[in-house]
Amino acid sequence: MVHIRHITDIFPHIIGLKAVVFDLDDTLYGEKEYVRSGYAAIAGLLPQVERAEEKLWAAFEQGLSAIDEVLQNEGIWSEELKQQCLKTYRHHVPTIHLYAGVDTMLHELREQGYMLGIITDGRPEGQRAKLRALGLDARVKHIIVTDELGGIEFRKPNASAFMNMKELLEVEYSEMCYVGDNMRKDFIAPAQLGMRCIHFCNPDGLYYQADHTNDEQEKGETSA
Repeated sequence: MVHIRHITDIFPHIIGLKAVVFDLDDTLYGEKEYVRSGYAAIAGLLPQVERAEEKLWAAFEQGLSAIDEVLQNEGIWSEELKQQCLKTYRHHVPTIHLYAGVDTMLHELREQGYMLGIITDGRPEGQRAKLRALGLDARVKHIIVTDELGGIEFRKPNASAFMNMKELLEVEYSEMCYVGDNMRKDFIAPAQLGMRCIHFCNPDGLYYQADHTNDEQEKGETSA
C-alpha cells in the first residue's frame, strides 16, 4: 500500500505498470462540492425557506440528515416534499470541478502510454452526471459505475468491477493499480486480486476520518 498526500503524486508509484484506475469521489474531485451543489438545487425547490442552502450545509457539517433537519425545523416536513428534495438532489446537474492538477495529470498519463479507467460506486444517474460535469467521460475511455453491474451489491469491496476492468484494459492485475481515498473499502478487492494500491490521504474527503459515514447510507447522499 502506497500513501500519497496529493492526487498528482502518483507518478513515482506507477513505474512498470500499464494501467491506472481511479476512484471518482474525493479522489479526482471533492465530493463536498457535489453535496453543496445538490443543496443549491434543493434550495431552488424551497423558496419559502430563507437561506435554505446555508441551512442544509450547516446541518451537513453537524453530521445530521440535512433535508429532514431543515424541513422539520422550518415546519414544512412531509414525506412527499422530502422525496421531491431527494429526487432533485439525485438528478441535478452538478457544479463541480476536478482537483487542481488532475486534468494535466490525466493528459500526462495518456502521453506516457498508460491506459486509464475509473471505478466508482453510487447511483448511476448521479455518478454519470458527475462524470459529464467534470468532462471525464471524454477523458477516460473505460468507466464502470458499479451499480450498473446489477445493483448496490456490486459496490466495493465487491471485486466484480475490478475483474471487468481488467478485461476491458486487457492487462494483468499486476500491471494495474487502483487509486482511491477510502481505506475501508477501496482497496480490499484490488489487494486480493494482486493490483497495486495507492491511497490518496485526502483531508478534504468525506471518509478521511474513519467511520465518518454509516456504510448503509447512500453514496453521494451522506447527509442529504
